[in-house]
Amino acid sequence: MASITLNRIVKTYDDGFTAVKGVDLDIADGEFVILVGPSGCGKSTLLRMIVGLEDISDGELRIADEVVNDKAPKDRNLAMVFQNYALYPHLTVYENIAFPMRLKSSDLDDKEIDERVRRASKLLELDEHLERKPANLSGGQRQRVAMGRAIVRNASAFLFDEPLSNLDAKLRGQMRTEIARLQRSLGITTVYVTHDQTEAMTLGDRVAVLRRGELQQVASPRGLYDQPVNLFVAGFIGSPPMNFLSGTVDGDVLRLPIADVPLDDRLRKAVEGRDLVIVGVRPDAFEDADSTERDLSGGITAELDIEMTEWLGEVLYAYVPYETDATVKDKLSELDRDLDGESLRTELVVALDAMSSIRAGDAARLWFSPDSLHLFDPETGVNLTRDEEKAEKLEEDARAARKRALERAKERAAREDASASR
Repeated sequence: MASITLNRIVKTYDDGFTAVKGVDLDIADGEFVILVGPSGCGKSTLLRMIVGLEDISDGELRIADEVVNDKAPKDRNLAMVFQNYALYPHLTVYENIAFPMRLKSSDLDDKEIDERVRRASKLLELDEHLERKPANLSGGQRQRVAMGRAIVRNASAFLFDEPLSNLDAKLRGQMRTEIARLQRSLGITTVYVTHDQTEAMTLGDRVAVLRRGELQQVASPRGLYDQPVNLFVAGFIGSPPMNFLSGTVDGDVLRLPIADVPLDDRLRKAVEGRDLVIVGVRPDAFEDADSTERDLSGGITAELDIEMTEWLGEVLYAYVPYETDATVKDKLSELDRDLDGESLRTELVVALDAMSSIRAGDAARLWFSPDSLHLFDPETGVNLTRDEEKAEKLEEDARAARKRALERAKERAAREDASASR
């Protein structure tokens, strides 16, 4: 295992296009870090520079405290799992897994190779498939074979480049669990590239969000969700994404398209010296005022016209049309383009309890707390309500939770080894 340190890493192509712009990132030994962002943000390029498939234009890359900028991929002792599996169709599962150990650079004997293959196949539940060819396997089984080939190398780190994007939704869910279990049991440093929200928020110890080749924020999934540093991170993280509304300061009131919000100390400090802000509110910040058991006195209740609803079994989504201020439309349009035009809507998205009786065409009473509002500078996009102390506490809690999970994984592995040796 090894730490990976990126110091002002830059990638500029021959045509002058800079895909990665001075990224600084410290990945601790045994840590699981996700690189996430919209298409073209530079996440896969960054991964390929770590493994050595792309030259580094400027900056320094260290693996286990050794500078590896000029080292060939084979000399970096990294194992990469690709999106398309990269299996040899004419070889069995056994030989595909064993292949890295049969190269000339390997000095392993047949007994050691067999032990490593069977250890990996047991871990990945591939024992019954060892004599089959890749063409006879499902997508999930092929991905496990590709992971097995990475495991047997005893590499310093795993690198995953969107490994689940070719799988259907159900298989992606299963493989997410497999990868998380594997990484936790091995305790190996892992860098994982994805554009999938769910993968980013469920797999990583920390998530690094990229935009146009620049690192925006690195934090735990909860840290990104609760305390985003700017408009881009707030809009990218979360599914459905955060709603963005114009907020006009009028004395001691913040006027939104959906309601008027009295300024408390937190909001007053954020809007100081400003007449206009962009207000962000998560879909899950709302409740059906007519069915909730919450005390409504500490929040805002607004009567809104519901245009459409979607009932998904565990949640009810309601959609409320609204008009935004013309002065923030350009900023929100720019953000929309950066997010591949998939995240921002011209309507408020509200996530309600599945038992809510609200339906399309209703005039519904919705409740939200002013504490749930994020305020952003309409020029810079900076989060004006970010609480640095709370953000640090979230990171401390995440580190403690990860430590406990690793300890439990080691204890479980020790029990299994003891049981197998009896």
